[in-house]
Amino acid sequence: MASITGFSGAGLFSWGVLTPTCKPGNVKLRRTVRVRAESINPEIRKSEEKVVDSVDLTQLSKPITPYCRCWRSKTFPLCDGSHVKHNKATGDNVGPLLLKKQ
Repeated sequence: MASITGFSGAGLFSWGVLTPTCKPGNVKLRRTVRVRAESINPEIRKSEEKVVDSVDLTQLSKPITPYCRCWRSKTFPLCDGSHVKHNKATGDNVGPLLLKKQ
């Protein structure tokens, strides 16, 4: 089997791996995805505990709308607070983008 090279710096999401599942007379491939915990913010405002930006807008339906910047939110593009677990695991300081109604 040839080795897979060039994927060591795959970034935020690792590549999928096909794993054979053998049953008598039947071979199926099952796809698994590996996600590595890596820093999302390598250099922006690292002196701050958490990077959160806000934008004031006049035409919003809610007073504050948080948008995800860690790419981990289950409600993406809206923030669900997943950055807290990500920051603890990686030492990162990413936080949401807050859109505020003026």
